[in-house]
Amino acid sequence: MGRLDSNFPDPCHFNPLDPEEFRKQAHEMVDFIADYYQKIETYPVLSQVKPGYLRTDLPENAPYLPEPLETILKDVQNQIIPGMTHWLSPNFFAFFPSTVSTAAFLGEMLCTCFNSVGFNWLASPASTELEMIVMDWLANMLKLPKSFMFQGTGGGIIQNTTSEAILVTLIAARDKALDVLGFDNMRKLVVYASDQTHSTFAKACKLAGISPRNIRSIPTTLDTAFSLSALHLRKAVEDDVAAGLFPLYLCVNVGTTSTTAVDSIGPLADVANEHGIWLHVDAAYAGSACICPEFRHHLDGIERVDSLSLSPHKWLLSFLDCCCLWVQKPSLVVKTLSTNPEYLRNEQSESESVVDFKDWQVGTGRRFKSLRLWLIFRSYGIVNIQNHIRSDVRMAKMFEGFVSSDPRFEIVVPREFGLVCFRLKPDENIGSDYTEMLNRKLLEWVNSTGRVYMTHTIVGGIYILRFAVGATLTEDRHVVAAWNLIKEGADALLF
Repeated sequence: MGRLDSNFPDPCHFNPLDPEEFRKQAHEMVDFIADYYQKIETYPVLSQVKPGYLRTDLPENAPYLPEPLETILKDVQNQIIPGMTHWLSPNFFAFFPSTVSTAAFLGEMLCTCFNSVGFNWLASPASTELEMIVMDWLANMLKLPKSFMFQGTGGGIIQNTTSEAILVTLIAARDKALDVLGFDNMRKLVVYASDQTHSTFAKACKLAGISPRNIRSIPTTLDTAFSLSALHLRKAVEDDVAAGLFPLYLCVNVGTTSTTAVDSIGPLADVANEHGIWLHVDAAYAGSACICPEFRHHLDGIERVDSLSLSPHKWLLSFLDCCCLWVQKPSLVVKTLSTNPEYLRNEQSESESVVDFKDWQVGTGRRFKSLRLWLIFRSYGIVNIQNHIRSDVRMAKMFEGFVSSDPRFEIVVPREFGLVCFRLKPDENIGSDYTEMLNRKLLEWVNSTGRVYMTHTIVGGIYILRFAVGATLTEDRHVVAAWNLIKEGADALLF
């Protein structure tokens, strides 16, 4: 009779969650993470690796026998970190920031600790009820009307991303319309947004079954800072109505991705309300700034919209992913997305006395994300969160001043929040193609140094450099150093 190989692991000794071993390894991991944050400025902001680098460095198969955490962390240091574009670097000025904080990190630890799958109230009463409270807290910070709050007649939910927030509200609007028009008119539904709206809008429309030819992208111009014109919207809507189509949904922006353009809610609501169009406000980036009184006017008219979403992971220090969605009439969302299989039935849900968030989202399972916001609000208070936003805006204004003081550069779009849109334009007489080439080369050179990472956009046919201030670790000195690097690149290009 044979015997087991002595190298074969004994299953009786396998314990994947030993509290004392967890305590030891978690302390090691926290030390590793803290060291990473301390050293983050020493890494190139934009990863310098080539596609496929990691497959050549790691084995083809998973290990049969366990490896110690120390060995794994060495591989993180040597194999993973070189392939990271460091979004938390204080020299990251690309896209929009993905903000973090100690409080949110601790909240995420608690979220992972409980591993709650809070699809309905019974599955995790604390998860459901804390999310309702936190969403009302943030709504109050934004001075939203009670019709958006659980304290009133509405409510809010933490979605994963803006894409899901748009999809959920679009499906609710679609079903509401088809209940009246009949499903045969699905192909006649039309949706509207400016040409500055995030590309995720068109993706959500396709997922919701909207015909691509019925997605209206209304042109904007530099003269209006790329905001959506109510006159142009009205014409598009009236033309569609005259053609026998049915206007369904309008996505309004408070802070577009390219330039942080802000659409004026009031005049657009006039058109939407007149034609029974569901009006959604996408305030993913700039909505967070509206907790500051000096920015709140960008939400004027919000009482006339159907839904609003913003992403605290962009500016409220909350880590990915976190998108807050409020709706004035939650029953429309629930009617569309509700599922009630026998294995999820329970007395509380059947009594309709509780909220089951599974009926407010595409999926069923959901994490205890409200812990992050709860810890942020309690640990820092509204005053420090406002000061954080104001500090970013102040640094952006400082950078804007640097650009304006150099005659070789120009501000293309007026700055409103933490994003500066500018370009190198050394001579008014040079052509647009040459100006674009100069700016492409400048951006390529700046990013190749690894000392700063910026991105570009094209709006109104103009190639623009974007400098987005907002990484949690960014200080004045990083903005000053970035500007000096940009000037150095311009000097090399022009002389």
